[in-house]
Amino acid sequence: MAVTVRELRALWRLLRLAAHVLAGMATVAWRFPHWDAATRARRIQRWSARGLAILGVQLNVRGQPPADGPRLIVSNHISWLDVLVILAACPCRFVAKAEVHHWPVLGRLVAGAGTLFIERERKRDALRVVHRVVERLRAGDVVALFPEGTTSDGHTVLPFHANLLQAALATDVPVQPVGLAYRPVTALPEALVRHDAVIYVGDMTLLASLWRVATAHDVVACLHWGSAQRADGRDRRTWASALRAEVARLAGLPPPVEP
Repeated sequence: MAVTVRELRALWRLLRLAAHVLAGMATVAWRFPHWDAATRARRIQRWSARGLAILGVQLNVRGQPPADGPRLIVSNHISWLDVLVILAACPCRFVAKAEVHHWPVLGRLVAGAGTLFIERERKRDALRVVHRVVERLRAGDVVALFPEGTTSDGHTVLPFHANLLQAALATDVPVQPVGLAYRPVTALPEALVRHDAVIYVGDMTLLASLWRVATAHDVVACLHWGSAQRADGRDRRTWASALRAEVARLAGLPPPVEP
């Protein structure tokens, strides 16, 4: 069977991405220990933007990302690509599920970039991670998390888990919602057309998802930053519900229906 031009382009993208990942691992291992936090943040942002460019993903940012911390960011979650998209727009420290730490090659890179890992199957682990997030917020960091706890198909925002919002309540740090959507290049800004190539749900493997993204040629990652907000007397569940609705609005999705 003949190889198509699109498949050849995808192979070339993946080879370049592999080299980019290896270069990133070398930087984390050999240079990060000698750099201050600001320099590491700039290099992570530059590395993430370059990764998107290699994959042919355009970035469209609306609103104002946080210029500094402490700040907690909450976003909807569609794909592993979300991390690159957010990091390319705003240097931050992520909270990610523990299984990401065990991904071949990428797991070591993500860990080296300062990611905090949570075992979502263990309810008691959330308390440990809350303490870690509190530490990082008190140190002035920007911390990002996906309160849905898993990826969606991009057509809705799943219910938000409220546990990690306790870190913002404990430190009185503002939370900034951001809506994320992937659209075709040809879609009008106000259109609600979704690009399915980036969806990473169900039993799809990371390799299969990488191939789908690499073979696409018209993906735009749309990141819409909202205004930072404090709890203002709300408990974490009420706050999580309000943040979910705002993230859906920013992502151009219908208002979620609470159970």
